Amino acid sequence: MENKQESRVEIQDVEFHVSYLDTLSGRIEHEDFSDRRAAERFADAKLKDEESWAVVDVVVRQGAQPQEHAQQLVA
Repeated sequence: MENKQESRVEIQDVEFHVSYLDTLSGRIEHEDFSDRRAAERFADAKLKDEESWAVVDVVVRQGAQPQEHAQQLVA
């Protein structure tokens, strides 16, 4: 059986960093989110044309227990 309290701690100890190409300025920009779904929605919204890309990184907050670092390429 899964320890629900431990799972809650893991969720609270991560944040989601979105890196994306702003095709208007040609610059790579960054936004941080505490909610995975919000980060993914934001990344999806940045995919406006063929040149667009966005990456969602799962980052462990400092002071949290070490966990795997995951990266999801949205486009």
